[in-house]
Amino acid sequence: MGLRCLRMLIRDSLLDSFEKEQIAKSSTDYFHNLLIFESLYEEAKKLGVFPLKDPLEGIEVDIRLAAVLNV
Repeated sequence: MGLRCLRMLIRDSLLDSFEKEQIAKSSTDYFHNLLIFESLYEEAKKLGVFPLKDPLEGIEVDIRLAAVLNV
């Protein structure tokens, strides 16, 4: 194993440790997350993304993708 690969593995494990520590320190705030969701939804409506003109548009692709992923 080369020195570069070893550095990547060490960095990867340090990054994993850091991410796990950050997740453990943070707490979930339901109401804050709901506020973010509602804000994003309102922005999507203003941009004309929602409501969908044809909710079934592209359903064939979704079904095919689901079939492939669930094999």
